[in-house]
Amino acid sequence: MPQKNRTVKGVLGGLLGLVGLSAVAGILVTTSVTPVLAMTGIAGNQAITIFEDLPENLDVNTPMEQSVIYAKDGAGNPAKLASFYEQNRVPLTFEQLSPTLINAILSSEDKNFYSHGGVNFGATVKALVDNVRGTSSRGASTITQQFVKNVQIQQCEQDADATSETYADDLTTCWQKATDASGVDGIERKLQEMRYAIQIEKKSSKNDILLGYLNIANFGGTVYGIEAAANYYFSTSAANLTIAQAATLAGIVQNPNRLRIDKVDGTYTDAEGVAHNTAADGFADTLDRRDYVLGRMLADGKITQAEYDESKATPITPAITQPTQGCAAAGRNAYFCQYVKSVVENDPAFGDTPQDRRELLRRGGLQIYTTLDLRVQDPASAVMAEIVPANYDNQHFGAAGTSIEVGTGRILSMTQNTTFTETPTDDLAYTSLVFAGDKVHGNSNGFQVGSTYKLFTLIDWLEQGHSLRETLNGKVQTNMKIKDSCTNGGVTHTVDTKKIGNFGGGQGGTNTVMNFTAQSLNSGFFAMASKLDLCEINKVADRMGVTLANGGKTTDQNVPYDILGSKNISPLAMANAYATVASGGTYCAPIAIDRVVGSDGADREIPPITCKEGVISPEVAATAAYALQGVMTGSGTGAVANTRDGIPLIGKTGTHDTWSTMMIESSTKVATAVWVGRWEGQANIYRQRAGGYNLNEMRYPLARTMQAAANEFYGGGAFPEPDGNLIRQVVTDVPAVTGMTIEDATATLEGAGFTVSVGAAVDSDQATNIIVAQDPSGQAAAGATVTISPSNGLGATVPGDLIGKSRADATASLVGAGFNSLQFDSSCNGPGKTVASTDPAPGSAATKTTNVTVVCQ
Repeated sequence: MPQKNRTVKGVLGGLLGLVGLSAVAGILVTTSVTPVLAMTGIAGNQAITIFEDLPENLDVNTPMEQSVIYAKDGAGNPAKLASFYEQNRVPLTFEQLSPTLINAILSSEDKNFYSHGGVNFGATVKALVDNVRGTSSRGASTITQQFVKNVQIQQCEQDADATSETYADDLTTCWQKATDASGVDGIERKLQEMRYAIQIEKKSSKNDILLGYLNIANFGGTVYGIEAAANYYFSTSAANLTIAQAATLAGIVQNPNRLRIDKVDGTYTDAEGVAHNTAADGFADTLDRRDYVLGRMLADGKITQAEYDESKATPITPAITQPTQGCAAAGRNAYFCQYVKSVVENDPAFGDTPQDRRELLRRGGLQIYTTLDLRVQDPASAVMAEIVPANYDNQHFGAAGTSIEVGTGRILSMTQNTTFTETPTDDLAYTSLVFAGDKVHGNSNGFQVGSTYKLFTLIDWLEQGHSLRETLNGKVQTNMKIKDSCTNGGVTHTVDTKKIGNFGGGQGGTNTVMNFTAQSLNSGFFAMASKLDLCEINKVADRMGVTLANGGKTTDQNVPYDILGSKNISPLAMANAYATVASGGTYCAPIAIDRVVGSDGADREIPPITCKEGVISPEVAATAAYALQGVMTGSGTGAVANTRDGIPLIGKTGTHDTWSTMMIESSTKVATAVWVGRWEGQANIYRQRAGGYNLNEMRYPLARTMQAAANEFYGGGAFPEPDGNLIRQVVTDVPAVTGMTIEDATATLEGAGFTVSVGAAVDSDQATNIIVAQDPSGQAAAGATVTISPSNGLGATVPGDLIGKSRADATASLVGAGFNSLQFDSSCNGPGKTVASTDPAPGSAATKTTNVTVVCQ
């Protein structure tokens, strides 16, 4: 049936059903306070049912509360980073309320609070009758009823859409509806308020009700609860309020937004446009209400005449402490705070919908204990501020660093060079982007990570059974072929590594994979990739938890430049990939939250720790670590970032073109990644300095300092020994090239992966372009240098049939074999003489310039 509009008569009927007509009549005669529970016998069964089914939101212990994010200080204790709230509230326990404050509230609001049963029937019914008659709109509420009213206001505010353009007006409407006692709706609300107040008194203690009221009451604007009010208006605590201050706050609750004392220009204007309750008039309205409270306290015997006189003579002097909320309050730790906020707002553990999760953060009173370790974070933040300017040249120059615990994924530090703000600005020293994060966790697009991505080629190389000591031709080449089994069903990419080049312009050379890694040789890693599958290399990255900053997979698109880190990836994801190596092959997804406690004091569900063993085998992990240690020692490209504290480190440098640089290093306990470059655009950062540092080299002291702080508190041990099979000396068959031309021999050997060196020509009767010797032959280390020797064309052989020939015939044979220097012994003079011997002997190899001596018989 359609719901009929309620009439005044109908509403009064409800009241009569609640207490009975005779009882109402009796109450109208007397002004005494009657405990409601003593009256239940006159109401009848129908009236008694009105007390059942109290709404859950009327729990005196569950006001809308701010959430707080904590780090860990040097002693392992929680250190507040930031708070989030729609209502600035700091809940207290009853023991934290001062007697002065309690007396001020009770004397002014409900002096019979501890004796009534939740409703002052005499005052309430008189107020209702006056409202019906139109002679008054007062409410006559007890503190218990005011608690009900405040809960209803809060529920209305919670239901309001914070994203709506009318949000502020909606909040005002919530207060107006809950406090308006006039008309039919007001009378009906008053009846419901009475019903709930009576039920609350049946299930809660007086102290709990009073505490609930003081924790939920509004004191103007977004200030809720007596502790937040004391903090905000007088820069003190509720326990330390003076009598005058307590009376002021007790007075404000009557009309919070009119009587608040933080609006120096006034809280309202009259019909003539004159501002009232201003600092200039001494907050006159609030002063009148305060003095009323003081008078009630004196009349009730709660203060002495001297205390009254002193307090009344005291002007209202606010000492405003502006509350700060949101991650901007976290200072240098703001970007980690923003990362944590993004976790809460995006993880289903905190609610089914984005709106549920946002509301929980701002209203749910969460105590969020994070993984941030200030022992590591503080040195990281300090060195970042020291080295990297917040805005170097108005071309989006940025830097970020993060450290993550090996084997757990706990984020220990996160810092960057800019100052956090969520207010749009053209000043590039300020941004809300979390450079270390990705699109979901910080709204960052990530960065091209350069040669740090070579890790995945190295891992795939080892997983395919190749050795670190395998020697490859790492020279730049114009026509290198790289297989890709993912793209278009399988393709072969052609790469001009000569055009890509190496850092510093070198042409590369033949060397081992171990040396390629230590020196980060681009052409060497392309040589490795030519024996692998580009698709499988990117699958290794995917397996090790690396995703594109926009959420895509590393295998979504495969191009040869991937080998050199052309994909946009977050520094945090790259740090975690190296942590996976350092852990022996166990991948743990990054986590920022250790524990969350709800407003009820109970632990809440948090995003689960996700670790997966065997992402890479322990043997591959140990061997990769062995190669990566070479980066951090000797002439390795990352040696300058070594902490030199005796703790072994693995690492890798990275540079993408001229605008993005990285340094990643890790102990067996903590991995650190630092990025420095352009967070928008591609302006060159080379050959530029700031604060005594080359821009492209800032990564080294940043990473070194951050890792050193982690090493101090987390330590680190030796990495496991590499797998013997993966560091074996690899030998392979050497093609036989004697008899080939120099060009053919070179092509044959290089095609087999060997480097070719053309040695000095040797004596041979072969043509001068023919190879007549090679070293080594048979088998040699893969990629070894093979020396080939061409003929000099001067080789000749002494004819083997000279013995017994006449002098004339012997001469003809020798000259025919190319010998032109002949010496016949005197024994050959005379007729009938024949050759008895030669020097060199017949059949001997010699050069055509050799002098041949002939002896006859």
